[in-house]
Amino acid sequence: MHCPLETKGLLTHYITMKSIRIASYNIRKAIGTDRRRIPERVIDVLNEVDADIIALQEADRRFGVRSAALPPLLLDSQSGYKAVPLNVQTDSMGWHGNAILVRKGAEVGAHDVIHLPCLEPRGATMAEVTLNSATIRVFGMHLDLSGLWRRRQASAMIHAAAQGAAMPTVLMGDLNEWSADRGCLADFARHYNFAPCGRSFHARRPVARLDRIMHCGRLKLADSGVHESAAARKASDHLPIWAEFRLD
Repeated sequence: MHCPLETKGLLTHYITMKSIRIASYNIRKAIGTDRRRIPERVIDVLNEVDADIIALQEADRRFGVRSAALPPLLLDSQSGYKAVPLNVQTDSMGWHGNAILVRKGAEVGAHDVIHLPCLEPRGATMAEVTLNSATIRVFGMHLDLSGLWRRRQASAMIHAAAQGAAMPTVLMGDLNEWSADRGCLADFARHYNFAPCGRSFHARRPVARLDRIMHCGRLKLADSGVHESAAARKASDHLPIWAEFRLD
């Protein structure tokens, strides 16, 4: 929709603002809705989404050496992304399945894994990413199935995000929260804004907003949504969600 700008100063301000596209995707260890493990399909979907930064959940296999669900050579040769090097396990891409992908041209500064209070193994990841002269801090997470533990984990995430130098911040991932405005969602909402992405689960017939993107006030939300391509409906039981932000 065309919106005329009323002043030259406003036009200049609009042009100088930087934009960045963020996405979150539970790839279910590359097992699709047909129960076949085909990592190439997931990479096709990542390329379709075309985000600058992508938080992945279930990015590693669950048992054994917990190898990456997306083989590094395949990711490198068939996409424009690289994984933030968490250096936790030799064959894994992430930390308890949480990984962060960035464009190959992006600069990764501080990055770390976050230990979450849990009954079963859970964790989160953090990276400070600079792309096109804009720096943003992102957190990726996959919260518990239990509402009590989700709230404890949300508290830990809010605390972790409050540490360090102030900068534009995004928290995202599979929150496993079915309630519309209660539980951990209410906890996060006291500190962050939610991008209204839409329903992402189940991929074949989306009925729930289990996947969420949250942002601080230093980021201006331009647009958001769920990526619902034919490929995405087959590659995992979750659909990817995305949000585009502008920042000064």
